[in-house]
Amino acid sequence: MGDPIPDHVPREMVSDFSLFTSPGMQRVSNGDPHGAAARVHAGPPVFYSLHNTRDGRGTWLRTRAKDQRKVLQDPDTFSSNRSIFASALGDDWPLIPLELDPPAHGIFRSLLNPLFSPKRVMALEASIRAQAITIVEKISVSGKSCEVMKDFAIPFTVGVFLQFLGLPNERLDVFVGWAKALLHGDKVQRSAAARSILEFIDELAALRRKEPAGDFMTFVVQAQIDSRLLAENEVRGIGVLLFVAGLDTVAAAIGFDLAHLARNPKDQNLLRSEPERIVLATEELLRAYSTVQMIRVATKDIDFEGAPIRKGDYVCCATMIANRDPAEFEDPNVIDLAREDNCHTAFAAGPHRCLGSHLARREIIIGLEEWLSHIPHFRIKEGTAPITHGGHVFGIENLVLEWS
Repeated sequence: MGDPIPDHVPREMVSDFSLFTSPGMQRVSNGDPHGAAARVHAGPPVFYSLHNTRDGRGTWLRTRAKDQRKVLQDPDTFSSNRSIFASALGDDWPLIPLELDPPAHGIFRSLLNPLFSPKRVMALEASIRAQAITIVEKISVSGKSCEVMKDFAIPFTVGVFLQFLGLPNERLDVFVGWAKALLHGDKVQRSAAARSILEFIDELAALRRKEPAGDFMTFVVQAQIDSRLLAENEVRGIGVLLFVAGLDTVAAAIGFDLAHLARNPKDQNLLRSEPERIVLATEELLRAYSTVQMIRVATKDIDFEGAPIRKGDYVCCATMIANRDPAEFEDPNVIDLAREDNCHTAFAAGPHRCLGSHLARREIIIGLEEWLSHIPHFRIKEGTAPITHGGHVFGIENLVLEWS
């Protein structure tokens, strides 16, 4: 599995820890992948993880938040250009702006930033809240338990994002299936999902060139850079990235948050009695239950903070590890919903800080507010156990909650 240990990697720096395969990372009932990831802080601040990508490649892994920030803020040395989606199809084009490096990154980021600005998110707040209320009211009148991911987190967050993109909500299950196969499936499943997503984005772009509408894809096909329309692969790169980004990560965050509140009645009671604390609590939950790891590719040979990194080496910056760093957070494995000055990196750092962070944050806050205001005190249903997993994006499934 994967490549042998590269010649330049000292054997004493090699570890079998992996965010995909180590204990607590595989699909297990009542798992704690975040706690499992945090245990690396008992060891060295950098090591070479032998099998730390979906295809089993080795990566350097930085455990300290300050070292991860140095990597993420230095795109000249640590590139984002991996064409990870296109490579599943045998192609070579970047997800935009995620896999672009400066200066091209800044050009496309400036084009897209206004669509995700705080002002734009505020304008969407009423419709986001309406979607949350509709779903949670249906849950509250239909019984005294539900499977949170299937019944609430996924329909809510994906519904918001499909509305944002101008996509049909009735295909939600199909879209989510593609995203799960792409992010968590095997090689064959990833390739098939990638092709389905690409065909859908290409068809939507072609339709919007002929029949413009007031939606995201119309904006993309009509946008101009340097007085020219975007090329086909540029439209693809933007469309695919935003399509995939909205289908998994925010739903997973809400799932982990509700699982925490179900297991911690004091925290649940606190947010019920003082709902104004939800905004602050959301930042702590983002810190404690971060879901994404970033990979960068070294553009040159460099001895970086004790690691002999060579051109082409992968460097992993895992948010769930940085955000449990004892050098940055007091009692990092204690989830303190009153924690202030919470400088977490759940949305990454540097020029590639998450484009949709404002939208994601508001979705989580609104989702928690409406769930807590409509659903009585809840707990994990007796006889059930949520299933968690690590990987490129951490996730939770089979989260069955019940209430009186």
